[in-house]
Amino acid sequence: MSDANYPSEKRLKQLVKELKKTKKIKTHQAYDLISQSFGFSSWQEFKPVIELYWKTQISSPQISLDFIDDEDVNLSDEELDDIKNERKSELDKSVKRLVEQNKIQLAKLGVEYSVFEPTLTGFKKSILDATQPVRTHFELEKFHYYFSQGQGPENKVVKNAYLLTSKNTINSKASLYRPNTKKGDPRMWFRKLSEIAIAGDQVAIVIFNDEPYLINISRNIISEELTIDKSPIRALLKAYVDADSTIADELLNKLKKLAVKPFKALRTGDTAIGFTLETLLDIEANSSKLPDYKGIELKAGRGGKNRSNLFAQVAKWDISPCKKDNYGYQRDDDFKLYCTVSTQRSNSQGLHFKYDKSTDQLQEWHDNGELVAIWPGYILRDRLLEKHAETFWIEAESFFIEGIEHFQLKSVIHTKQPIASQ
Repeated sequence: MSDANYPSEKRLKQLVKELKKTKKIKTHQAYDLISQSFGFSSWQEFKPVIELYWKTQISSPQISLDFIDDEDVNLSDEELDDIKNERKSELDKSVKRLVEQNKIQLAKLGVEYSVFEPTLTGFKKSILDATQPVRTHFELEKFHYYFSQGQGPENKVVKNAYLLTSKNTINSKASLYRPNTKKGDPRMWFRKLSEIAIAGDQVAIVIFNDEPYLINISRNIISEELTIDKSPIRALLKAYVDADSTIADELLNKLKKLAVKPFKALRTGDTAIGFTLETLLDIEANSSKLPDYKGIELKAGRGGKNRSNLFAQVAKWDISPCKKDNYGYQRDDDFKLYCTVSTQRSNSQGLHFKYDKSTDQLQEWHDNGELVAIWPGYILRDRLLEKHAETFWIEAESFFIEGIEHFQLKSVIHTKQPIASQ
C-alpha cells in the first residue's frame, strides 16, 4: 500500500470518467478495468483494499458511491444518502479491523502502549482527557504521575514528544496538567497532533527513553511498517524490542544440555519437575515470590493442556467490605472456601468478578448484590510484572524407569514484557 501505487478517490473518479468516454463503457466496467490494472480481478475485490488505503491517509476520506452515477441511474437525495451511509458503515468496520490488527501486532512485539481517541472539541480547545488506561500506562513506565501533580498552569509539565508516520518523525511537545476546574481531572495535549490524526482516530502512545511516541493505528498498518527499512515506526518498535538477551541465551543453552537425555526426578509429587530443574540449574530452593533464574521465572510442567498459575495474590482486606467467612463451607476442622471465580458467570457459591474501570479495581461480588472483596489494579499489575517480567514455560515428558520417574525436556516458550496497561 504505497502512496505511488493507488490513486486518491478524486483521481479514481477522474480515471473512471476518462475510461467511460474513451472506451464507451459503463461505470462498473471502468471500475473493473482499473481494478485489473492494479492486479485485482474485479472492482468488488479491489474496493475494500483501496478504501482502507484512503482511510489510512491523513485527509478525511470521501464516501465512495461504488457504481452509482447520475448518467446511469436517477436516484433521490435520500437514496444517495442511504448508500453513502452504508458505504461509511463498511469503511468504519474496515478501520476497526485495522485497529484490532495493530493492537495484536503491538502485543506480539511485547510493546507497552495505551490508546486515546481525540475529539473535535479536543482539537478545537487543544485538550484531551488523560483516561485511566493512559494514566496507568504513564505510571507503569514511570513517565508521569497525575495523582501527585498539583492543579493549575503553574504545575503544568511539558516534555518532548514525537509523532510518527510512515515517512516522517514530527517533533512535538506533550503538555500534562490538571486544571483548577472540574476537580482537576487529568488533561494532556500533544502539539501538532492534527498532522497525524483527525477526530475519531485511535492513537497509540509508546513510551521509549522517557519520551512519548504517537502512532495513529487507524491509519497505519504496523505489520507493513515493520517491513519498510526507513519507516520511523519500524525504527521505534525495533529499538523498543531489541533488549539484551544474554541471560535468556545462557538459560536456554543450559536447558538444551539437559534435554540431551532423560534425567531422574529428585522428589515425587506435583513439584517434582520444578524442584528437579531448579536443582540441576543450581537454583537454591526458596519460597520467594521473586523470579527463579537471574530475573527469569521458570514454569515447568509435565505437558498436557493444564492451565498454569501466573501468581497468587490475596484481596486487599483493609478496603474489602467482607470481614467474615460468609461464603465459605465447613472443611475438616475449619471454615474454608476453594473455588474458581470468573467475570463470565457466577459460580456455585454465587460469586463473580467485575472490573471497575473508574476505580481501577477487580471486585468480587455476590449474587445478593453484596460487594465481597477488592483487588486494586496496581497490585495485580505489580505482581504480574514482578513474577513474569520474563518467563520460560518448560514442558517435559514424564515416564518411569524401574519405578523411578524420569523427565525428558520437550519444549520451552520464552515470554517477556507483559503489557500490564492492557
